[in-house]
This record gives sequence, C-alpha cells and structure tokens, in this order.
Amino acid sequence: MMKSILAFLVVAVSLGLPAAVVAGEFALQLRSQQETEPESGRYHRLTESQNWDAAETAVIVCDVWDYHHCLNAVRRVNEFGPRLNKLVQEARRRGAVIIHAPSDCMPAYAEHPARLRATSTPIVADAPADIERWCSRIPSEEQGVYPIDQSNGGEDDDPAEHARWREELIAKGRNPNLPWERQSDLIEIDSAKDYVSDRGPEVWSILQKHGVKNVILAGVHTNMCVLGRPFGLRQMAKNGKNVVLLRDMTDTMYDPQRWPYVSHFTGNDLIVSHVERHVCPTISSEQILGGNAFRFQHDQRPRLVIMSAEDEYETERTLPEFAAQQLGKHFSVSYLFGDANDRNLLPGAEEALADADVLLVSVRRRALPPAQLDAIRQFVAAGKPVVGIRTASHAFSLRGKPAPEGTTVWPEFDAQVFGGSYTNHYGNQLKATVRTAPGADKALLQGVANEFPQAGSLYKAAPLAKGAATLLIGEVDGEEPEPVAWTFHRADGGRSFYTSLGAPGDFENASFVRLLVNGLHWAAGLPIEAASDATAAAQGGLSSPSKESFEKHWTTIKVPSSWEAASGGVLRDYDGPGWYRCAVQIPKAWLAVKSPLLTVESYEDNVQAWCNGQELVAEKKASQGAVNFRLPAEALLPEESNLIVLRIDDHGGDGGLVAAPFVRMGQNSLRLKGDWEFRIGNDRAWSAMPLPARFGASPDILFEP
Repeated sequence: MMKSILAFLVVAVSLGLPAAVVAGEFALQLRSQQETEPESGRYHRLTESQNWDAAETAVIVCDVWDYHHCLNAVRRVNEFGPRLNKLVQEARRRGAVIIHAPSDCMPAYAEHPARLRATSTPIVADAPADIERWCSRIPSEEQGVYPIDQSNGGEDDDPAEHARWREELIAKGRNPNLPWERQSDLIEIDSAKDYVSDRGPEVWSILQKHGVKNVILAGVHTNMCVLGRPFGLRQMAKNGKNVVLLRDMTDTMYDPQRWPYVSHFTGNDLIVSHVERHVCPTISSEQILGGNAFRFQHDQRPRLVIMSAEDEYETERTLPEFAAQQLGKHFSVSYLFGDANDRNLLPGAEEALADADVLLVSVRRRALPPAQLDAIRQFVAAGKPVVGIRTASHAFSLRGKPAPEGTTVWPEFDAQVFGGSYTNHYGNQLKATVRTAPGADKALLQGVANEFPQAGSLYKAAPLAKGAATLLIGEVDGEEPEPVAWTFHRADGGRSFYTSLGAPGDFENASFVRLLVNGLHWAAGLPIEAASDATAAAQGGLSSPSKESFEKHWTTIKVPSSWEAASGGVLRDYDGPGWYRCAVQIPKAWLAVKSPLLTVESYEDNVQAWCNGQELVAEKKASQGAVNFRLPAEALLPEESNLIVLRIDDHGGDGGLVAAPFVRMGQNSLRLKGDWEFRIGNDRAWSAMPLPARFGASPDILFEP
C-alpha cells in the first residue's frame, strides 16, 4: 500500500498536479453566483469547497468535433483541446467515467469498442421522461436575462476568411454547413474504458450503471450544445445530478458584431455568469491538473474587479450599467457588492482579488473583516492599479470611530492609494463647475469637455500628495478650486486614478463617462485611443434605450403592450414596421389536430407572420381586430423551439401587440404573454434565423404549456 501511495505521489509531482490531490478524489472549488437580495439583479460570486469521489464522477466531452463551419471556433477548440485531453486522462486515471459525446457522429464509431460499450448498456427503466430531448430552458432560468444575441449563429470569422474556409471544407468532401463527422483527434478515446454516445437515454443509463452522482461537462459551445443537449447542463441539473461546467475548457458561439457588442471572450464570460446564476456551478481545469487555468492566447483583457458598497450614490446600479456599455471590449469585469444584511462584508472579496489586475473602488465608510481588508492591502502592495470614484476617498474610514468587533479599517487609504486629503464636501445646494486643470495631461482628457457641470456636491480633497497630477478642478462661487480628478504614482510603484465625481447625474454626462473610461485604460496600461471605440453610449451618458438601439438590434419587451409604452416613450413618434419574435415549444400530442392556428387579436393595422422562416397564410378576420394564421404541420417541430415572427405596420396611434397572441390547437391553447424580442425597421431577413430556434433563440422568449 505504501509503495502505491508513493508511486502516486511521484506521478502527481511529475504532472504538476495540485499539492492536495488525493488518488480517487477531486478536491474542487465550485463557483456560483447568488443574488445579493431578491430581485436586485446583482450577484455575489461565491465558492464552495467539495471533495468528489472519482468513482462517482463522470466527465462528458460535448461536441468537440473534428471540423466546424466557423473557422475561429475550430481554432479555439484546437487551442484548448490538448489541455482538455490531459484533464480527461487525469480524470480517467483517478477512476472517473469518461463519456465522449460528439453529436451527429455516431456512424463514425459504429464498430468502436467505446461506442459498442455504450449501446450494450441497458437503458434504465426510470430514466427521466424527456431525457432524449434538447432542453431549451429550466425553471431556474426564467427570472434571468439572457446576456447575448446568438440568433445569427454566433460566427465571428472574417468574411473573406470564412469564404475560403467554406471552400476548403467543400474540397475536403465535407458539408460546409455541418462539416463534423467525428470527435477531434486532440481528445483521445480509451477503447478499453470510455464510452461514446450522443443519446440522452444511453448517457443517463451509463451514469446510473456506474452510480455517478457528479458530472463535469466540458466542450462546445456553452450557449448552445453544452447547455441544451440531452446530456447537457440543463438536463443534468434538472434531473438531480451534481453537475458543473468546466468553464475554461469551453467556448461560446458569439459574434462581437451582435448585442451586447463586446469581445468574443466577454461573450464567454457572460454565458458562464448565466450558468453560474441560473443553471449550475462551474470549476476550472487547474483544480484537477494544477498550474493555471487555461486562457485563450488572444484574450488579453485585464481582469477588472468593481467593488461597490455605499448607500449614497447608487453606484451598485450605475457602475454595472457603465461597465456593460463601456468596458466589454477591453476588460474582463467582475463585481463585489456589499452584503445586504451586514454592511461590513464584501462576499467573495479574497477570491476575486487573488487574480485581479485592476480594482475600481466605490465604497463608503466600511470596516471589513481582517482577511478581506488584507486582500485589498495585498493587491495595492503588489503595485497593481487602483481606480476610485466619489466615496472611495473615505472607503475604509469611520471618521475616527472604533471599528466593530471582528473588523478593521484603513483610514489612510485616501492618502496612501490616491494621494488625496479628503476632509468633507461643500453643501449639496452649491453647484460646482468642472474645468480642465492647467497643464493637464491631454491624452487622459480625450473626449472630455473643457468645462461641464458637476451633478453632486464638490469634495474638499486638497492638498494632493507628491506624485499626483491634477486633471480636472471644480469650483463653487466664492470658494477656492478643488481637484476633481487626478492620477497618482504610489510609493509601492503602482498607479492610481481618482475622481470625486460619480453621483447618478454624472453618469448621464458624456464627459464623465469618457473620463472614467480613459482613467481605467490609463491605470490598466491600455492605450487611451482604444477607449474611443468603447464609448459609443457616452454621446448621451447612460440613458435608457434610444430609437437607434431599437433599429440596431433586438430588444426584449413585454407583450401585451404598445411599442410606445414598452419603449418608455422613446418610440412615441415612430410610425412604420415593428418586428416581434418569440419561440414556442409545442407538445407532440397537440399536433394531432388538423388546423393549428396562431391568432393575433385586437390589432387593426397590417400584420404578417412566419413560423420557422415560413410565411403563414392569414385567414379572414376571426372577429373584430383578430387575425388567424394557419400553422402548417410541416413547419412545426414537436417538442422543440419553433420561431414565431410577426411584422406589424403602424401608421398612427399606438402600435404593436396590444393584446398577447395565442396558439390554438383543438382544445389546447397557449397564450404568448410575456417577454418577446422587438426591433424597428424593414428587413425581411428578420423573419427567420439562419439556424434552428433551439440554437438561436434565447430562453427569455420561450413559451411552453
């Protein structure tokens, strides 16, 4: 026994495995996100330590195909594939069950021992009723907002390069739309132990045969197949498996030219966050293999942690809005929010700061547990950049009051980190004007007006320490000017940027928005010029959606509602076509009727309808203001998402779906009341998606009985 243990330790050291690795076990840190309080829309990122018995664990490798119609998707799989193979090898060595699931590729493995092992596994009698089906949504997702538009298929290739890749696939004898035939050779299949299957009942039966309680899912693509396949995250989670996503061994089909117009890698982050909030926890590969988590070579975004814990200026709202609109191209953003029940806690602080590159602080007079404040001190001492707004100058100071038991403070934070001397502020009734400081760094003030009003009170921050360079000054009548924004080179070698602006009204000012973007870029060592392509919304601050946004992309709105009301009045003067779309899942039994109908009622203007890209024929009005559209059976996919698109012309009065449409099939009916996607314009291409709705439609707009 001792010899076997020693032999294992030698192997572990040679492979660079985690120091705490135990044969036959996985010591994991499961990461999830928990809402700070009900309906806040803000989340704490939390980790939980769990030890999994390898014999009760399976790794499912989802759709890591040999070819794909998107060349960039192929490149990214080829990049992480070797590390995923090492993880599969290590998991297998510890005793985990390995299931290779390259969908649509079973003919290539008809005689392979791993495929025969799967087909010879008896199907269990108590398999979940719908385990053979794609799963587009589970109940826990119903309160979430899906974070990306993938309705164009998510391809992010250069068009010319994509055309050449298509021709190359044809030359190889592959279908350029569905070119996969087998799993990538980067992932080795052990003929003596592994399984190959893409069938839900088979995979479930394999798990039950081995007594598997825990499932690790890796592969591509998270927003489509990894979530939705019969063996995917949703099916595993809703049917009781302790499932996790291997978040650094996956990818997303997302095109940065689509909403929310962020980098491909931020699209990955957004989908991982959706999973952690609404589906299941995640883990990363270094927890099993040691070393560092995998990161794509072209993902050079600095990791920015936004810390918000103050009760005066609503930055728990304005900063996430700002980040969503301004930072997604150049930063990887995560958040730390104050605890709703204990003002002196920042849940997840130690973990978030451990691998952060930049810290943005908006905290007011908080004492923290020593471990959390130590994490901030260590971040600063490492010379990493810090950005502060508004109350960051007195983030960890209690005005000389003693810290509550079990907490500690840092009253010198302002002086040591920002080089400031905050003492108080002028009265709220005194309106300050902000101007460019003499000799200010013009590069940092690109896009910032030479003079603009401050929304909040003017802070008393002078004098600044040596190493500070003033950018903006503010002044109220009859008083000496005060520094409002500056840079500071700290004693530890790090750089800091601070501005005493940051009230809600400041975020509506394009100059402030650009100033903060510039400051973050400067602090992170990114080119200031790169900030210009991240500030499109800075033309009007962080206001509500504009008419341009409804023209540019699909936006979620409530039905029934006129588009004037649903847009908050933005479209009150718009006359013309409006487009609505949703997805509908129809039980197979419903399709037995001869005349399924889609009814659009209480609408008098012209309306057209499509189902899965097929235009529907309108019958005579069923009643005053109602139109029936016949749903041909050949256009409907039973038990799957079906895309419904409506085009409505409005030429006066309120426009849109002022009553919710419904699907009627015999005695069964489904009212389509809730979230739809909407846009304005006149592009007939919007009547369809280039891929089935189960891949392209977001779970937000899915209706099912």
